[in-house]
Amino acid sequence: MSDRTFLEEIHIKNIGVITQANLEFDKGLTVLTGETGAGKTMVLTALNLVLGGKSESSLVRSGEERLTASALFSIPNKSIAEFENLGIEIEEGALAISRSVTKEGKSKAIASGVSINAGTLAEASDFLIEIHGQSSGLNITKGSRQRELLDRFAGVPFESILLKYQEQLNQYQQIKNRINDLKKSAASREESLSSLRLFSESFTKLKPQSNELSSVEEEIMKLSFVEELRVSVTHAINSLEHDDSGVVNAIGQAKKSLESVRDKDAKLDKFVDDLNDAFFVLADLLPNLTSYLQSLEADPERLDFLQERKASLAAFIKKWDSEVSGDSGLNVLIEKYRGVSSQLDDLSGGDERIKLLERDLVDIKKELLTSAKNLTESRTIAANTLSLEVSTEMHALSMPHTNLRIEIVSPDYGSGLKESDFTIFGCDSVNMYLQTHLDGPLVSLAKGASGGEMSRVMLALEVVLAASNPVGTYIFDEVDAGVGGAAAIEVGRRLHALSKNAQVIVVTHLPQVAAWGDMHYVVEKSVDGTVVSSGVNRVDGDERIIEIARMLAGLQESSSAKEHASELLSMRKKA
Repeated sequence: MSDRTFLEEIHIKNIGVITQANLEFDKGLTVLTGETGAGKTMVLTALNLVLGGKSESSLVRSGEERLTASALFSIPNKSIAEFENLGIEIEEGALAISRSVTKEGKSKAIASGVSINAGTLAEASDFLIEIHGQSSGLNITKGSRQRELLDRFAGVPFESILLKYQEQLNQYQQIKNRINDLKKSAASREESLSSLRLFSESFTKLKPQSNELSSVEEEIMKLSFVEELRVSVTHAINSLEHDDSGVVNAIGQAKKSLESVRDKDAKLDKFVDDLNDAFFVLADLLPNLTSYLQSLEADPERLDFLQERKASLAAFIKKWDSEVSGDSGLNVLIEKYRGVSSQLDDLSGGDERIKLLERDLVDIKKELLTSAKNLTESRTIAANTLSLEVSTEMHALSMPHTNLRIEIVSPDYGSGLKESDFTIFGCDSVNMYLQTHLDGPLVSLAKGASGGEMSRVMLALEVVLAASNPVGTYIFDEVDAGVGGAAAIEVGRRLHALSKNAQVIVVTHLPQVAAWGDMHYVVEKSVDGTVVSSGVNRVDGDERIIEIARMLAGLQESSSAKEHASELLSMRKKA
């Protein structure tokens, strides 16, 4: 699990009935239990806020000005780029996120010390946590999400087929665009050819380099002020190394003075170390400044050349791209030149070139069609395997006669396909159904499962998909709703199995599930007059037995319940 993200801790203040709580998490399975109304779901509410969820003033504890929720995540090196692409910095393998909401409903989010909007947090959450409640299963009712899960399960071999298909689709679209452009420009072909040739000749003569204009301007600035630079740098060097009044000498003297008495007070050690650091930084700086000073030479010929080069580059940009100036315009023209050769070939070829490209289009479409068929075949095989494995998991989760069926709908590859049939993900649509009994009708997930059943369907899916899912933390809110007895034990067993591949956090009211946890938190409420507050405490040993006994019998001191609780806790050790 070292290659996955995971949640290290979460801090909650003034959310619902919780005044303040701090939870530390480890890898494996963590369970949260407590009496109804104690605030177990407030922990999930806090996480939802941290992950960019909707902020509501009603969440702020009565009588308080604001709520805060913060979380600390561990981020593996391989995942850092995904967050940096969103503008989120990762500091020493950790990501700290905090969110505050005022009683007026104003929200503020901070990631790694920098303000961030909730939308970006929501995007980042895709790499951090999946939260499953009795309503969150609605996400899987979307066809795009069902296709995404199936494709992930299909694995690396499928990814290579999809990548090949997408490259061919891109090539097909490029050739088609070239044909359209040629047909549009047929009337002005000679004019376009002349313009392209002139541009190509101008570019070849000038040979501009990427970002060259700014580098030329920088060198012009340096050569134009050589004497001023030399005077200033010389003065700086003298200030640093003068025998009597130089900074380096002064720091050396200060260091010696403190070293002579450092054994009289240990606090002086840090000051001596800081002076040492400053001394060596300046000692390294001096030769670099001296080298720079020696490089400062007046060069009128070079300056004249650069002035002419700058004028030529500016004129070139102005002539061929009036919309963008500076290095941006230059880089646009450099990119344009890379495609000039093929454009000249296209225009010079005339109608013959169009016919040649049309033949290429037919060939690439055949290849595209073959890849699309391969995608369908690979998805079909993966769908059959995923359906069987998830159904097996569902049978043990108090759904003994219910099966998952995955249908791949594709166009008739034998007939002429429309261009709209080819999407970036292939020509298939993926639909997941539940079949509640043998030979029974297929019912869509949205209509075929209650909230509790949907939670168990999601659990079954996640257990099967966990090995291929990049998300490091799963959170389940009462996934055990509607089950009990042996089925509840199996829910706990599968949550424990899922925690072998990822961090799992579960809010539960069933002792059969709670007993499987590697870590156990209890949310307790106390009533003191009109003030309701909650505490979140980790339990172990006898305290854990007492909590599970309470969940079993409602009585913490029941001896028979304690014996039963001890039996339940022994299951995890034997697993």
